[in-house]
Amino acid sequence: MQVTVKLFAFFRDGRFKEEGREYPAGTVVGDVVDELGIGRDEVGVVMINSLQRSLESPIGDGDVVAIFPVIGGG
Repeated sequence: MQVTVKLFAFFRDGRFKEEGREYPAGTVVGDVVDELGIGRDEVGVVMINSLQRSLESPIGDGDVVAIFPVIGGG
């Protein structure tokens, strides 16, 4: 299935901003994060088609997956 993956902030470093990628049926957001070499503990928010979801959420053909890092400061 074809999925658009969007990365934000430092997740783009050495990767991409937005890219169409192919995944097998049954893929969840956490699988995408793992494939990209992003630590699951670094992920703050994931969205599928502009709706907040979890790393365990399944993705489908044509979905847009946005992955944001944890944001800290003080």
